[in-house]
Amino acid sequence: MRPDMTQLRDLVTESPDLGRRPAAAVSEAMIREAEARVGPLPVSYRWWLTEFGRGRAGGADIATVVSAEFADDADDAVTADWRLSGDRLCFCAAPDCGDSYCFALDLRGEAGDGEYPVVCRDGLDGREYPVAESFAGFLAVHAARESGLGDGPNPTVARLWRSTPGVLLDNGVLVYGPHCIAERNETFEVPRYAPEWVLVGDDSGGSGLFMRRHGRDRTRVFRLGLGAIDADIEGEGEPVTDDLLGWLRAGAA
Repeated sequence: MRPDMTQLRDLVTESPDLGRRPAAAVSEAMIREAEARVGPLPVSYRWWLTEFGRGRAGGADIATVVSAEFADDADDAVTADWRLSGDRLCFCAAPDCGDSYCFALDLRGEAGDGEYPVVCRDGLDGREYPVAESFAGFLAVHAARESGLGDGPNPTVARLWRSTPGVLLDNGVLVYGPHCIAERNETFEVPRYAPEWVLVGDDSGGSGLFMRRHGRDRTRVFRLGLGAIDADIEGEGEPVTDDLLGWLRAGAA
């Protein structure tokens, strides 16, 4: 999924652990100068730079863009000499030889989305493993784990969050990100009335979108009025899709 920048803004605003600093927006001209040194930067990371400029993910600083005279030497600059190693561009590194997070420049995201997958390099043994499909997904995954949500309430939602922290379609359908899913489930008392299910979104018209938390069937989505929640969501609700990401892509198109 392409990152939804509206949901990304909400995620950043509502996630204290991302540690936004006072606004230090980076100009488009400065970003283009940085790209002349390290190549095209991911779209959602470019958005972050123009909106916030600086920030943290837990105890690790997220690299920024600095003026050209300091571009090679400033430790927090994404253009610092040590950050680009072959086809890996490090944009976030924990202190004291901790884990580092890199854009995998040799791997493209969805056709035309302008994103690069994010990988983590273990600070102890140097092994590499995938984290997210975009910078926006990296922030969503981090926020989810810090909020006690793990990778997500089920594998399908976890996969979505690796690309974008939720999606809002033009028709009003909203699939939640890690910044609001727990609050929405508590508000509508889903754990009380339908403990085997999770409210993953709504249609802005009084109906919710539900998926199972456990078991084999964690791909189907059902629509049910938010005032009629009970344990038999499959029996009472309307089947919507068994391919949430494909359904959202079609709606976005």
